[in-house]
Amino acid sequence: MTKKKKIIISLIVMILLITVGAGAFIGNYFYELAINPLTSKDMIFGDDDTEGEIEEDVNWLIKDSNYNDKYINSFDDLKLHGYEIKNKIKTNKWAIVVHGYTSKGETVSSKAKHFYEMGYNVLVPDLRAHGKSEGNYIGMGWYDRLDIIDWINSVLKDNPDSKIILHGTSMGAATVLSTSGEKLPSNVKAIIADCGYTSVWDEFTYQLKALFNLPSFPVMDLSNMVTMVKTGYSLKEASPIKQVAKSKTPILYIHGDKDDFVPYYMMDELYNATSSQKSKLTIKNAGHGKADLVNPSLYWNTVSDFLDKYISK
Repeated sequence: MTKKKKIIISLIVMILLITVGAGAFIGNYFYELAINPLTSKDMIFGDDDTEGEIEEDVNWLIKDSNYNDKYINSFDDLKLHGYEIKNKIKTNKWAIVVHGYTSKGETVSSKAKHFYEMGYNVLVPDLRAHGKSEGNYIGMGWYDRLDIIDWINSVLKDNPDSKIILHGTSMGAATVLSTSGEKLPSNVKAIIADCGYTSVWDEFTYQLKALFNLPSFPVMDLSNMVTMVKTGYSLKEASPIKQVAKSKTPILYIHGDKDDFVPYYMMDELYNATSSQKSKLTIKNAGHGKADLVNPSLYWNTVSDFLDKYISK
């Protein structure tokens, strides 16, 4: 081999190594930013409180609900925590209320309180890697859908005649929508999805453009490879919009038209893809996770009317 050929081959190898190294760095950087629960999310959220909460109700779950700590084991052997609140008036109605991205069960205290006052027993899970639940990575609603099925089964184990509704906000909405595409017991009567995204790929692509002004390729592809290695799931398969196309459970979609975190147009895309009975509500001038705060009367009257169609009093 000539000296010139050796130099060319060495240069090619160096370029390949640099390219692979740069790709791994980029993919890992965005994985850590988005999926690692221990990484600060200030770059994503800034000072915005995306979850939303009614101030006087924020402590209801912890201080006033008289909850019981409940634990289950996930399919991959994580210990998952939930707050179980039995209604003072005996009922077989249950609301499973699911929080959002990087949040915890406590943050949906006001929503849990509303369902309690509507006559439901309430279960508020801490999603994997959130709150008191174990986990090394954020499930983005995908593995969480299987956890919600386990929570449903835990309710039915103790209360086989239960009538169950699911409510989720943001990633919690993506979780319950992803759950809707699985084979569910007939006890699950209705689902409410507040500001959910169409798919993890779509949501991350949107945020990549909004935060960094970067295109999907190659960043999403590199991040997806790292995610698959570290979590076992693909950002492409984590798709609520594909799940609702298989749903047999009635779904109510709620979204604020000023949502710039999970864009408002995603509600119509999800609604149009849904195969089950469906309804939708736009809350004008509401940002992400703020629909129930901007117009609580419209929000909860719509929820109540929707549930009355599927759950007898």
